[in-house]
Amino acid sequence: MSAVIQTRRLTKSFADFNAVKDVTLTVEPGEIYGFLGPNGAGKTTTIMMLLGLLPPTRGEARVFKRPADVRDFDTRRRIGVVGEQQAFYDDMSAREYLRFFGRLYRVADAETRTAQLLERFNLSPAADARASDFSRGMKQKLGFARALLHDPDLLILDEPVSALDPRGVVEIREALLEETRRGKTVFISSHLLTEVEQLAQRIGIMNKGQLIVEDSLDNVKRQLQPEVRLRIELTAPPAPMLPRLEELPGVASLEVAETRLSLSLKATDLAAAKARVSRAIVEAGGVIIDMQTEEMSLEEAFVAITDQNVAQLTAPRGGGGDTRT
Repeated sequence: MSAVIQTRRLTKSFADFNAVKDVTLTVEPGEIYGFLGPNGAGKTTTIMMLLGLLPPTRGEARVFKRPADVRDFDTRRRIGVVGEQQAFYDDMSAREYLRFFGRLYRVADAETRTAQLLERFNLSPAADARASDFSRGMKQKLGFARALLHDPDLLILDEPVSALDPRGVVEIREALLEETRRGKTVFISSHLLTEVEQLAQRIGIMNKGQLIVEDSLDNVKRQLQPEVRLRIELTAPPAPMLPRLEELPGVASLEVAETRLSLSLKATDLAAAKARVSRAIVEAGGVIIDMQTEEMSLEEAFVAITDQNVAQLTAPRGGGGDTRT
């Protein structure tokens, strides 16, 4: 099956500054792809090239196997876009706004489709109010309704839930999952990493204009996670057994609070380290009530990206996943 989005050594330079450098990525049909990176990493510039709004300095971007070109209406009508900054027409109501885009995209029965989407995003009560007077969250949801209006095969979203309250975030999350169940593809750039973690099957991480990793969530966290937290609840204070635990192979650090232990274990030796800890506690006469492993969240993994481990991420490695520069 052909990729929905494919770039090869995509580069955009402004004078002597490389905003995007040699980015090669692939987005497969039906997946939610998370596109991450700090401010200035090159995410929005990449999206502008995917939409054909910016020509690349070199390399190529293809969407549905065709070169990205804003003038290619056949391809553009297969894409729904939600930008970080949304523009609305001052003299149009929300209903008129969606009807206008329905005509623009030649939507069959645009009136019915408009009503369905206003209801879907809880905007029906304000359907005849001016969209320009909406709150930021309402505008964000109206932008989603516009993006879905013509039933696109691909959604490209740039910071799509930044203005939403928790209920609005859930509405958008459910809408995106529903679209992927229908076979649609989602490319989402966001700083709300917890949302990406709940939605995306694969992620690409940009840093200083380069795609430093493209892989599954589990593989990315595994690469960035040198340690795993192990929390243990005991029946009695663990003071007598602490020297033995601190000396165990695979234990990087140890904290104590009353009858609770918090150990940092090396992720590369996790199973063996947990077994050694359990055995040492039992041999010292301790009784374990509860033992839980805390994995690193995507947000923690993202924060862990520093100049030092950019080299680690881009180094060749064996096994699954695909890492590119």
